[in-house]
Amino acid sequence: MALIDRFLDRAVKRGPLTVIDKDGRSRSFGAPDPALKPVTIRLKPGAGAAIVRDPSLGAAESYMDGKLEIEQGDIFDLLNLVTANNRWEESDSALNPTPLRRAIEAVTHRIGRYNMARRSKRNVAHHYDLSDRLYDLFLDADRQYSCAYYTDPANSLEQAQADKKAHIAAKLALEPGMRVLDIGCGWGGMALYLHAKTGAEVLGITLSEEQLKVARRRADEAGVADKVRFELIDYRAMTGQFDRIVSVGMFEHVGPAFYPTFFRKCRELLTEDGVMLLHTIGRAGGPGVTDKFTMKYIFPGGYIPALSEIVRGYEGLRMFPTDVEVLRLHYGYTLKAWYDRTVAAHDEIVKLYDERFFRMWTYYLAGSCVSFLNGGLVNYQLQLSRSRDKLPITRDYMLEGERALRGEAEAPALLWA
Repeated sequence: MALIDRFLDRAVKRGPLTVIDKDGRSRSFGAPDPALKPVTIRLKPGAGAAIVRDPSLGAAESYMDGKLEIEQGDIFDLLNLVTANNRWEESDSALNPTPLRRAIEAVTHRIGRYNMARRSKRNVAHHYDLSDRLYDLFLDADRQYSCAYYTDPANSLEQAQADKKAHIAAKLALEPGMRVLDIGCGWGGMALYLHAKTGAEVLGITLSEEQLKVARRRADEAGVADKVRFELIDYRAMTGQFDRIVSVGMFEHVGPAFYPTFFRKCRELLTEDGVMLLHTIGRAGGPGVTDKFTMKYIFPGGYIPALSEIVRGYEGLRMFPTDVEVLRLHYGYTLKAWYDRTVAAHDEIVKLYDERFFRMWTYYLAGSCVSFLNGGLVNYQLQLSRSRDKLPITRDYMLEGERALRGEAEAPALLWA
């Protein structure tokens, strides 16, 4: 039996997965399961060895290079089938890693977690300075490139992203005249939303020159460039005082070595009554490592933190953790919507780049999606305050504010006039 056969025989118990090798021979793995679509793949020379040698990177590059062809189903179906056979909550490997695995992960973790300031801008540009048209093809109209908030899994991507902004704005407990800092502002959607809904003055900062251009253009077109400003600056270089800080989808690029620096700077920038809201992808378990495919092709310098690592980042800074929410499936739904839109835009994306890029992008979106549906990834929203007294002592104000932002109720007195 070939190594790839032994590997798949252990890895796939539910499926079925059919594999056709370079000689045309067909083997099937896994029993039929109504929850999983059948998948048939064809492996060309070298693909099987690459997958056995390094399943994550080997499968990705084999697919990108056309050495792994999918004849039934698509890349999402394949990755969903494989990961459903090793769901995070059902796996023993995370609880009982081998000594060799622990040693390798410890070394890799120490190397991968260090993200120096001089590298940050280059790392951000690698991903976010891609063609504007690419992002238009799969994101919502507001270009929210982070986890949406699905009050109903059947909601559209547009509705879920609008609800995400309302969910975050309500947690910020904004009041008239407040100044808000948006760290990692993307294309400006959150900053513009906060001003439009509450009248707050917002400063958005980014390390992406392409995002900066779009954000400034949007503020100009909306006629609010004097109230919603955007700057190309590292958070570590910021000065001034803000009533609120919001950071959505940026913390994944900070690196654990700099978590204390990040939170210390945020505390320094907040007023004495200041509140911050951090929205980040996180690990449901303990610290880990960034997979090789993501590090090489998607987010160099990126790292997804465990909740314990985030907490250690602000310990000792005398900031009150006033709310922690875990969004489990929301990013899975978001990524599936992005994936479906990307697949529908195949021809245009190939014209922008090429077929290999399209395969890389769909692998990234599909792989990320199943990491939330079957793996150990979640999304965390942490609210921190410098004051023990500023925020209400129950969470009711969040729901009331959210309903008001959606036009479902009157705004509570705590929020905007």
